[in-house]
Amino acid sequence: MTPQDLDTLFHNISQFDKHLGLEFNIHDAGEVDFLLKIKDHHLSSPQSCHGGVLAAMMDTVLGLTVLSYSVTVDQLCSTVEFKINMLKEVKLNQTLKAKADLDYKGNKIVVASALILDAQTNEAVAKGLGTFNLYPLSKKNLTL
Repeated sequence: MTPQDLDTLFHNISQFDKHLGLEFNIHDAGEVDFLLKIKDHHLSSPQSCHGGVLAAMMDTVLGLTVLSYSVTVDQLCSTVEFKINMLKEVKLNQTLKAKADLDYKGNKIVVASALILDAQTNEAVAKGLGTFNLYPLSKKNLTL
């Protein structure tokens, strides 16, 4: 499976990301861009984004970036652990962008790091690190 095949597949099956409003484009293995505009349903107080929204975005940013790499070596991935540091408050109508880097690619484990940024100011609002287990693509029945 190519990263472009994965882009098509994931856009079709990723219901939670659609519900969240998270937009993404897979460009190549390990190269994925993400955008999220903060709306009313993301808020935990009248103006502040709920931390769970940022955590869900971070998990997707890290995981889909690793997955875009792993499918090129006939593997899938699952999250072993991830951590997030919330750096700044995120407010209503703010647009966030994110991108992850693959820090380590082993036979069974991949480690990635990511930043979620304010799209207008480029200031970091969250930083994350994730560890992912690789397993054979044949364990799942994924079709386009």
